[in-house]
Amino acid sequence: LTRCPVYGSLYLNHFVSLSPSLHAGSIADEGELSTVCYRPEGLDRLVQQTKFSKKELQVLYRGFKNECPSGVVNEETFKNIYSQFFPQGDSSMYAHFLFEAFDTHNNGSVSFEDFVISLSIILRGSITDKLNWAFNLYDLNKDGCITREEMTDIMHSIYDMMGKYTYPSMKDSAPMDHVDSFFQKMDKNNDGVVTIEEFLETCQKDENIMQSMHMFDNVI
Repeated sequence: LTRCPVYGSLYLNHFVSLSPSLHAGSIADEGELSTVCYRPEGLDRLVQQTKFSKKELQVLYRGFKNECPSGVVNEETFKNIYSQFFPQGDSSMYAHFLFEAFDTHNNGSVSFEDFVISLSIILRGSITDKLNWAFNLYDLNKDGCITREEMTDIMHSIYDMMGKYTYPSMKDSAPMDHVDSFFQKMDKNNDGVVTIEEFLETCQKDENIMQSMHMFDNVI
């Protein structure tokens, strides 16, 4: 968490667990895939919009429908799913921020299309695509810059999620220390906000952050 202030805090690998058979060596056979119901035209479009194959999308859809039978996820369901992975802390606020990043249409729900388009960026997008996604997550009001207040809210939500049991000796000042470190590194012109240009430039020069960009490369 502290070594990688940008992408290392995106605890997204659990989303892939929605479809445990997605690993390259265990993709289901044709007979099993044929039982997955999905609009062919929608699937073909998603093949073009993402970096997933048709088979991978079918398997992801099966896992998504298993967790979300209605085909969409509202914020309450999203938070409930997320909380299972962080029982030692309170993940509700971080899950709220993450839900808003996935809810690209701002309609209060995450569809399968929303889910796989973001997942494709997180898992297989270019470095720039991944950084833009992370910036959008941290830019809570989506005005094109990250303020100290926004990063403070993000950091408190991350530490709340990890819980005191995870870091029992963690100082109460740790979230604010993290915010100070973030702005010292990112806010090049010291105007109190971090723009996408500052964010991209700083991240691309940071070896730890660049390594974290590849943390999901071999997930599927």
